[in-house]
Amino acid sequence: MDNITVLVLANPADPQLVKLEALPESTSIAVGLSPEAFERTAPDATVLLNWALQPELLREVFGLCTTLQWVHMRSAGLDTQLFPELVHSPVTVTNTKGIYSESLGEFALAAILYFAKDFRRMIRNQAASRWEPFDVEWAEGATVGIVGYGDIGRAAARKAQACGMKVLALKRNVPGAKDEIADRVYAPQQRVEMLGQCDYVICAAPLTPETQGLIGEAEFAAMKSTCVIINVGRGPVIDEAAMVRALEENRIKGAALDVFTTEPLPAGHPFYRMENVLLSPHCADHTPDWTDNAMRFFLEEFERFRKGEPLQNIVDKHAGY
Repeated sequence: MDNITVLVLANPADPQLVKLEALPESTSIAVGLSPEAFERTAPDATVLLNWALQPELLREVFGLCTTLQWVHMRSAGLDTQLFPELVHSPVTVTNTKGIYSESLGEFALAAILYFAKDFRRMIRNQAASRWEPFDVEWAEGATVGIVGYGDIGRAAARKAQACGMKVLALKRNVPGAKDEIADRVYAPQQRVEMLGQCDYVICAAPLTPETQGLIGEAEFAAMKSTCVIINVGRGPVIDEAAMVRALEENRIKGAALDVFTTEPLPAGHPFYRMENVLLSPHCADHTPDWTDNAMRFFLEEFERFRKGEPLQNIVDKHAGY
């Protein structure tokens, strides 16, 4: 396929856009951050690259398009990007699933070690010039539960397994064959049973109507008092108020959080003052090459699209991931 028109929702000054020069010369590219920037080109557009991830802009520009075939999202999570007109259209949607998984898996492993070795206590003692030996815990032999056993969840599971941890997983569809990483895979309705066995819980589920508030009061009540919860998926998958109560009342040991119900996290939020919370401002996957990798993946997808080959990471728009 030649003479493809691509709409790029992005700041024209974004340095990553230089890589679009690798597209075939016959490709027409329009870039902007307002619907007006696409009024002339949108009716002929075949491809839309949603680099800026501004939901309202995406919806407005989509409404200008009449021949669109494919929308690519720079993000892996799509909870704010899918709207009814897009979901019910024949337009194919892809995302960047897999690009960020390994770095998020590393963050989850780092969080486990942070709590097992009590790094906060080490830092506090060092700052106070205090020599105070103390006992630390094993990570090896601990049980890790993965809530949302997709690409990110499996990346975290592989790293936990490599450190000698037992892995349990929660997945919407339980496979018939034995999993190569998880010792056991549980269905969503079995989550309380699974969570009660865990020393660490890694939440990596996408946000959908089915997963919103998936971890709430009943789930925290089932956890050990020594359990640590780690969220690298989406904030609202966990009932934040229930988690705050569990942490304040020491019904769980701690939390390591990269995502939150409201972002940026508002000033004065309890998480800022909690000694048993490790807080990351939704940047656990911001490695030096994360935007390079995201753009490279789009270019590879575009080449598949141009040649009529199957696209990767096709999203189930109705499921939301």
